[in-house]
Amino acid sequence: MQPESDANARLLSWWADRRDRVLPAVIAVMAVAAAVWLAYEFWRLLFQAPPMGAIDLRHRHTALHGWFARELVYTRPSVLDPPATHVLLWPLLGWNDLTAARWVWAITSAAALAWTSALTVWHTRAASGGERAIVALLPLSAYAFGATIGNGQLGVLLLPLLIAGCVRLRATHHTWRQDLLTAALLLGALVKPNLSAPFVWIVLFVSRSLRPALIVAAAYAVLTAIGAAFQPADPATLLRQTLANASAIGARAVPGNVANLHVWLGLFGLDALAFPIWALAIAALGAWVYRHRQVDVWLLLGVTAYATLLVTYHRWYDDVLLLLPTIALFRIARTSEDTRSSATAGILLALTIAFTLAPGGLFLFPAPLNAIYVAAQVLIWVAGLGFLAVQASTTREGAVTRARPAAHA
Repeated sequence: MQPESDANARLLSWWADRRDRVLPAVIAVMAVAAAVWLAYEFWRLLFQAPPMGAIDLRHRHTALHGWFARELVYTRPSVLDPPATHVLLWPLLGWNDLTAARWVWAITSAAALAWTSALTVWHTRAASGGERAIVALLPLSAYAFGATIGNGQLGVLLLPLLIAGCVRLRATHHTWRQDLLTAALLLGALVKPNLSAPFVWIVLFVSRSLRPALIVAAAYAVLTAIGAAFQPADPATLLRQTLANASAIGARAVPGNVANLHVWLGLFGLDALAFPIWALAIAALGAWVYRHRQVDVWLLLGVTAYATLLVTYHRWYDDVLLLLPTIALFRIARTSEDTRSSATAGILLALTIAFTLAPGGLFLFPAPLNAIYVAAQVLIWVAGLGFLAVQASTTREGAVTRARPAAHA
């Protein structure tokens, strides 16, 4: 093990010697990418003509207005939102025409993006000015955040709610006021369940109180009932319809729908197995979260984000979830006392930033380079998932070992 330890120490020493020269260049590249990409994507959201300008916002706005006009919106295969989502989105989209909705969405997205950037700086524990600049730019310069804004998608809105809600679960004291706020944040994150539902395991198992989870479950049931009241079918039928639409579209290898279990099974004509295999994978994730419920919540968030992207239907803009393992990797790279863990986290962090930098390679590179880019990106996800899982297991084993003498006494 000594040669490996020496190699890790040399790598960390090499980085320490060059950090002050490299960081300004990295910051400059990320800042330019952020400025150009976000300017283009906000233009797409606000001003680009159909069909590409605010394409998903258009579909969602039409579907939501149809929903509350009692139209059978699930007869359209592209409508994937469950009943509760329509209720959650009504304050943003239900009372206005499309032009006004685009401006409301732009203002809301800009506020959510700024909030996410501030949360990233806070939770990465960045110390120097250069580190804080880089981590502040992580969401601003990532292809997924800009693409989400340009399309009018939901990832930018739900991510800060998810982060803020999950980190609050570790509060030592739970008052009704604190738990109601935590539940409200997590309920808002469920506006897009294919991204946020797997994180329910963290809500169930990490908190010292079940009250936030019970409040979220009760509130979501109420929102589902309210939404279902505007449709002729019962809530169970409506949920089956949205699952059927999601399963059908998830198995198609259309542009942007890549690197997830559903499309991989669909390529081999096994899309009928997608839901049961997904359910087994999510159940396994739940068992893992329960077993490691005492470790740093950022390890749990990072593993859950990787697992969600690998096994759940999503599009390329939903890679906003990669911010969660990126924060976890940064925390390990900066604070770990183990040189091997610190060096490995640093390498994975650098690769993750490089492969998430706007505009990304999926639509930038021609075939087959774009396929190679996606394959490399998936390998990075798998490596990151394995690394964070090992870190969680190591932390858990250490905690159990330390606890045994006290329990024995």
